[in-house]
Amino acid sequence: MTNDNDLFDMFTNGGEHQDQEKNARQIASDISIQSDPSAPPLPPHRRREARLARKRARQKKRRRLYALLLILALIAGIGFGGYKVFNVIKRATQSTVQKESQSLDYPGPGEGNVLFVINEGDDTSVIAKNLVNAGVVRSAGAFLKAVELADASKKLQVGSFELKKKMSAAQVVAIITDPSQISGALVIKPGERNTDIIKAAVQITDFSQEDFDAVLNDANAGILPAVAQGNYEGWFEPGTYNAKNASSAREIISQMVAKRIAKLKALNVTEDQYRTVLIKASIVEAEVNKSDYYGKVSRVIENRLAQDMSLGMDSVVAYGLGIRGTELTNAQLNDSSNPYNVRIHKGLPPSAIGNPGDSAIKAVLEPEEGNWLYFVTVNLDTGETKFTDSDAQFEEYAKELRQWEADNPR
Repeated sequence: MTNDNDLFDMFTNGGEHQDQEKNARQIASDISIQSDPSAPPLPPHRRREARLARKRARQKKRRRLYALLLILALIAGIGFGGYKVFNVIKRATQSTVQKESQSLDYPGPGEGNVLFVINEGDDTSVIAKNLVNAGVVRSAGAFLKAVELADASKKLQVGSFELKKKMSAAQVVAIITDPSQISGALVIKPGERNTDIIKAAVQITDFSQEDFDAVLNDANAGILPAVAQGNYEGWFEPGTYNAKNASSAREIISQMVAKRIAKLKALNVTEDQYRTVLIKASIVEAEVNKSDYYGKVSRVIENRLAQDMSLGMDSVVAYGLGIRGTELTNAQLNDSSNPYNVRIHKGLPPSAIGNPGDSAIKAVLEPEEGNWLYFVTVNLDTGETKFTDSDAQFEEYAKELRQWEADNPR
């Protein structure tokens, strides 16, 4: 084993260094004598030797320092080299793992059709096993890795899905985390009327229109809160429902109402205000097709009610007739027998006119500040809407709309 002295000798010229050190020892006493002020001066040749000895001592210290620094550099170099080697090995390992993972996955897009069911309580390992058994994915590991990469473990949906054999794991994850991909899913969009929602439910379930009507017309069903006054319009929370797996029409309706009530509570709406908020929000949702205007429309409703003006909104009149606002005739606009004719009847209509979404409800809870009393959508393609508190300006906006309609016949 090489000791420290051997290492220093190795880097400081070996034997030559030993000779120099011997000479230095021989004149050590001369140096001490020279440093004694009471001693007589040394002869000239001895003084030169003393100076050389001191110089060699300084050089010796420098060589030792250089040697030490070189040793440290070598050690650091070995460490850096080891780190580089470690990184190379790490990258190679990761590449191998990635290639192995890819080899255990199908490239997709797949073939044939597979109806795949995820049951309540199935965890990712169970789903992975079932997917492999169904021939949808190549390995459980590929699926679990795709779930991890998509951070989708808490997004997996319960229900039936139309999949294919030999799909990539990533494709499968994208589908089974999307509620709209559930086979037999009932999707409610903000603003939809109950008639349209029930019609869709009939098409994707084994329940008939009569099954749903029996629930909707049952005053003792115990599904709605008392404040709803028995009318379900507005009480279906927009979203996706697994209607295909429901046991009855009542179960589907109960789910939608329960979610609506939960949402109202989450928005801090008090129960006594449920009905009023839903009615106003449904009008806001129906009157304009851009959420940017919801706050202003909400303010118009508040301002007109405050001034004891009729709301005068065609979407409400049309709802009472079971048609759309664009289908209204002048005779219908002047029909006082329609309880939803808010051109004639002041105040809010008897019920909501659709199922509003969160944005419309929030606009009702916090209307924009303004003194507007009128608004006109002047471009039916872009939804551009103008607001005013002036009768004259309102008439100008109405002319602008008529001109647009003339230039853009339907």
